[in-house]
Amino acid sequence: MANPSAVSSLPSEDAHALQQITGCELVDLLLPDTNGLLRGKRITREALEKVYADGICLPMSLIATDITGNTVEETGLGYDIGDEDRICRPVPGSLRSVPWAPRPMAQLLLSMEDGNGGTFEVNPRAVLQQVLAGFRQLGLTPVVAVELEFYLFDAVPDPQGRPQTPRHPQTGLRSDSTQVYYLQELDDNREFTDAVDAACRLQRIPADTAVAEYAPGQFEINLKHRNDALAACDDALFLKRTIKAIAQQQSKLASFMAKPFTGQAGSGLHLHVSLLDHQGRNLFAGSAEAPAPALLNALGGLQRVAAESLLLFAPHANSYRRFVPNAFVPLNDSWGFNNRTVALRIPHSDARNTRIEHRISGADANPYLVAAAVLGGILDGLEQRLEPGPATVGNAYAQSEFRSPLWQEAIAAFSASEFVARRMGERFRHIYGQQKRREMQDFQAQVNDLDYAWYLRTV
Repeated sequence: MANPSAVSSLPSEDAHALQQITGCELVDLLLPDTNGLLRGKRITREALEKVYADGICLPMSLIATDITGNTVEETGLGYDIGDEDRICRPVPGSLRSVPWAPRPMAQLLLSMEDGNGGTFEVNPRAVLQQVLAGFRQLGLTPVVAVELEFYLFDAVPDPQGRPQTPRHPQTGLRSDSTQVYYLQELDDNREFTDAVDAACRLQRIPADTAVAEYAPGQFEINLKHRNDALAACDDALFLKRTIKAIAQQQSKLASFMAKPFTGQAGSGLHLHVSLLDHQGRNLFAGSAEAPAPALLNALGGLQRVAAESLLLFAPHANSYRRFVPNAFVPLNDSWGFNNRTVALRIPHSDARNTRIEHRISGADANPYLVAAAVLGGILDGLEQRLEPGPATVGNAYAQSEFRSPLWQEAIAAFSASEFVARRMGERFRHIYGQQKRREMQDFQAQVNDLDYAWYLRTV
């Protein structure tokens, strides 16, 4: 055990967590960027007190690097300002162990400051904090839970460089069937799911459900709801890191890519939200026959901002391949009770637990930014008393207009959005919009195998 006096400079919760890591030698300092990637530094245990006291310096441009790790000059965070450093400080209460590490290790979230000692407003956590401030002004508390879908692949791709599902531990065969919710799939991958469960317990990640999903090698792990939206998104970030690390440890690859395979299900990030008043009562409580006015207003707000928020729900080129019919992926802003074909689902529950399940986002999205957009839309709906369209009963794909969203259109809608500027900040809108525009331009400039297959000989 660490000497208690040696951790006295840490917040009490972090000091206690550190004491539980016997012989801790190293600490990973994690700064989530706008793409949801974890950047930062690895320090020795002896340097930790200084980090709490003084923070550490990291380039400001790290917050909005592109998906390949390059600085996006159009954001104004690179050469224009001399690629300046900013102080990054620990997020109190976020220290926890790294159970899969070969040496005793801790990990700790960071938050980047601006040049004046305040929080840099483009921090994903800061973007969400800004939206949550609106709820506090109304005396309301969002309750949030995150569901994450992902694929489990062999670490080694096939001869064409494409991912392949792992071999069955007994038969040696690769799964090629869709056995949704099939318990045998969980049994076959028990070594992986048990290791993830054990690692989550050691990190205080409240994961409580695992299911086999709608494609070979696809799984979903759900997190318990929290009345602290920031902590719920922290959980999601730590869970993704855990799943990837355990998979790598077992010679596998876990991917949260939105659409790894043509013809198979994509992976989503579903956000469940209810809303408590100052007395702890759920404002969404009601039934399909008598929905609560606050629920209808929230749905109206989510419908109103769906198009201009899409870039936060579907941030990458691959994200848009997920939007295909009849694949349990919403293609519009429809809503309904107990209906998985809609975008905004009210799951079956008792009245007290009535909530909205927002189903638009891909698993490749940043959970903080998804939550900020969803909660911001709900806040608009409540404040402006917006009303949704009629509820969808039955197959939304057969009843609703088919929309095939495009990355370019999503970037344009986001960059012009008054809602995004008002709820999340004009600087965030500018920086994130420029980051995604640069990623799109670089992606479209690539010549890929399909170009050669379609055009090399035919034109």
